[in-house]
Amino acid sequence: MGMENRRGCGCGRLGIAGIIAAVAIIGYLSSSSQNPITGEKQYVDVTTEQEIAMGLQATPEMKNEFGGDDPDPQLQGLVDQIGNEIVSSSAAHKSPYQFEFHLLADRQTLNAFALPGGQVFITRALLDKLKTRGQLAGVLGHEIGHVVARHGAEHMAKAKLTQGLTGAAVMATYDPQNPSSANAAMIAQLIGGLINMKYGRDDEIESDKLGVRFLAESNYDPRAMIEVMTVLKQAAGGGRQPEFFSTHPNPDNRITRIQQAIKEQFPNGLPNGLRP
Repeated sequence: MGMENRRGCGCGRLGIAGIIAAVAIIGYLSSSSQNPITGEKQYVDVTTEQEIAMGLQATPEMKNEFGGDDPDPQLQGLVDQIGNEIVSSSAAHKSPYQFEFHLLADRQTLNAFALPGGQVFITRALLDKLKTRGQLAGVLGHEIGHVVARHGAEHMAKAKLTQGLTGAAVMATYDPQNPSSANAAMIAQLIGGLINMKYGRDDEIESDKLGVRFLAESNYDPRAMIEVMTVLKQAAGGGRQPEFFSTHPNPDNRITRIQQAIKEQFPNGLPNGLRP
């Protein structure tokens, strides 16, 4: 292949890469909306109906991964009661989501998580570690925060943007005549993964703040969320790190941020009569 032809191919690749990147960026920026509960501007390109449908579709798979539903109807009833209480008594009830709470049978894995659209899960292993209704409310309030803040939908939009920009970078840097350029493509993919991980940590912090708000609005003492972090730290002292840590920030960092969130929302101190 002559030098001019190779230059032509390179320019063609750069042109296509520019188009791919532009389409990804324009598509992402045009999907902005304001969250009515958090008040923040966010980029989401799916409807709430689509979120609900995706969450419902993924629920059976998530149950199977954690041993299915726990067989104790009383404990499931407790999770339902406290979860629905938080939703109905807090600003979360203004969201369009129909929340459902699932107690999973897994007695080994300490974890809790939420799917887009209102499906909230907690494992029996984590529930058994909690000592008060307030601590359970703290776990569920945090997960409700993820749903209300539409973190799952935000991640899908960010992933789509990242995928588009990564594809553009690969197109621009990869030269079939120079196999070593594949390293640049790998670096671009790694950067994309780190970007999304950073946003995930920010989501956890926001959900803690929303959890503080929702618990107080439901007449639970938000300091129960700090107690949950202490429970998780003690569980980690046994050796194997709980699965919770792979999807949530370090408890020490979260304790500090929860304390800060409580001070910000209640500068004159927490009201009297909150349930522990």
